[in-house]
Amino acid sequence: MITTLLRSSFRRSVRPQDLDRRLVNRSRRAGAGVLVVFALVGAFMLWSSQATAHVARRAAVAQRLSDAYDDATSAASAQASLEHEYQLEPSPWIRESFRQYDLALAAALQQVSRLGASSDEAVAEHLQAQHVIFQDAVDQLFTAVDQGNSGRARQIHEQDVDPSYNVFQSVLSPAVEAVEQQARENLTSLERLESMNSRLTPVVFLSGLLLTMIMALISGGQRRQLDAARAQAVHDALHDELTGLPNRRLFADRVDQALRASQRSDHHLGVLLIDLDRFKEVNDTLGHAYGDELLIQVGQRMAAALRRSDTVARLGGDEFAILVSDLTSERTAEDVAAKLTGELSRTFSVQGVDLDLEASIGVVVNVPVNGGPADDGPVASPVRADADVVLDAAVLLQRADLAMYVAKASNLGYVVYDPGAGHQPSPVTLTLLGDLRRALDRQELLLHYQPKISARTGDLVGVEALVRWQHPTRGLVHPDAFIPVAERTGLIGSLTLHVLDMALSTARIWADAGQALPIAVNLSARNLMDEELPVQISDLLTAHGVPADLLHVEVTESAITLDPARAGRILNRLSALGLTISIDDFGAGYTSLAQLRDLPIDELKIDRSFVMTMLDEPANAVIVRSVIELGHNLRLAIVAEGVETAEVLTTLSDLHCDIAQGYFISRPLAPVDFETWRQTRESNVSR
Repeated sequence: MITTLLRSSFRRSVRPQDLDRRLVNRSRRAGAGVLVVFALVGAFMLWSSQATAHVARRAAVAQRLSDAYDDATSAASAQASLEHEYQLEPSPWIRESFRQYDLALAAALQQVSRLGASSDEAVAEHLQAQHVIFQDAVDQLFTAVDQGNSGRARQIHEQDVDPSYNVFQSVLSPAVEAVEQQARENLTSLERLESMNSRLTPVVFLSGLLLTMIMALISGGQRRQLDAARAQAVHDALHDELTGLPNRRLFADRVDQALRASQRSDHHLGVLLIDLDRFKEVNDTLGHAYGDELLIQVGQRMAAALRRSDTVARLGGDEFAILVSDLTSERTAEDVAAKLTGELSRTFSVQGVDLDLEASIGVVVNVPVNGGPADDGPVASPVRADADVVLDAAVLLQRADLAMYVAKASNLGYVVYDPGAGHQPSPVTLTLLGDLRRALDRQELLLHYQPKISARTGDLVGVEALVRWQHPTRGLVHPDAFIPVAERTGLIGSLTLHVLDMALSTARIWADAGQALPIAVNLSARNLMDEELPVQISDLLTAHGVPADLLHVEVTESAITLDPARAGRILNRLSALGLTISIDDFGAGYTSLAQLRDLPIDELKIDRSFVMTMLDEPANAVIVRSVIELGHNLRLAIVAEGVETAEVLTTLSDLHCDIAQGYFISRPLAPVDFETWRQTRESNVSR
């Protein structure tokens, strides 16, 4: 009854014309509402993108500015450290390093001026002016040290160097703090903006959804695009750009997840580290386009050879890693490594060119703490979680890296990490080993040359090349710290070839300048085990166009006695090339007279321990005299190392020693310093 009355009342009060007009008005309002929503959405999206881009640009500039200040701080700190070190042990390389850091500081301050505001420009100018004062003081200190005036050096350090450096730091530190504060504020602004966007976006799209289905569809499309962009950004952050494979970050995360899962099951996991041999030759010979395509094919081939549950990652360069997380008694890590070795040995076709590669693979396997007994493990030489070591991705990769070095050195294709076989390194050794491997590619190794003179005439007759490592953060690393590490891992082969390459390059430069000098290079015991060494040296001589008589190789007695037969074969092949062969540190080992007679030896180098003390210890003087007479009877040249005084040099000349080498003549010198030394010596002789 009530409904009927309402309907009747409605029909009487609303005419058809009025209803049409209302519908039109509603349509207009709806259309206006749609336009308003479109305008609001458009304005919101435009503002959001512009605001985000603006804040992001500011954040990026602030970050670059912060990096420039950090570079300036690091360079200044390094110079201060070098200044202290020079007082303790002056060396040309310290002054050269000081100069390099000066250039780095100038570049950093220039970057500050370019990126920063006017206040930063003023700070940069102030810092540059103050650094000039500091540098002048250091130059005076260096001069005092070079003159042997340690008292004057300390006075300059206390009265000039330290105060000027403290003033420099007092200007730099607030500037660094200010730019870091600015970076934090930019980050806060960006986070606040993103938070506001995340709250406003649903409101805007919800309004559109309530007004029209069109707005709902538009908002849905925009959100899908946003989700796709976010998903793509996440994917890009966790995958290698070239190959599309997981990168180091994603690989480490998956390894850590697999380790946690393995503790709850009886399955083991394996990590394989693959390094491609001769890949650098492809890049250098054919170009990076071929190298990139080859890396893509390598990744695809390895992925195709494994199961979908395995992870193939590219860690960088030509280094790949594989995670096998479900090893069982039917599938071992060695089986996987053997399969990969076979797959990678097949020819690759890159842009119509057939390329052959080999790979060195290091394998490490975990045995879960709560898993089955070690005797039932699925692999040879499994590695149990040490009581004092927490197995994680970093530890497994370090161990796989070490096993890979062993595989490369022994040409075995793959090696399973086994601490019982001497593969257990310290963290410091592992870090040094990784740095050294990268140092070969980054040209961080350099050679110093120690002159060798005729003991009778004083004429320069040759040099010995001694490798030095200018580490980017540790400074100059002494050979005793990295040569033994290289020898234990097999990296000594690559290191020796690198040294030979640098030495022959220098020999070529000297020969072209009309100042040819023989250069002596040391070989290790591992080098004398490498049957390919003579061929490699022959190729280097040909590549540099250097006559073989300009290259001397020095081997120790212990290196020969390690495997006399093989060492003899290799030394005979080197001698056949025309190289001069010296026995280094003679008298400290156990070389027999028969070996001296049968081996192609040209020189004997008397161990420095005898030469340095020959004037104070009669027994050592007798040894030196006997070695000289023995060598001459065998028609060998005699070199005396460790000549540190004029008296020793005179005595050696009286004993008819052929060649002298030592600090009295000269310390090992960088190439530039050696040229200066030679010119000075020639000038003095000509007078």
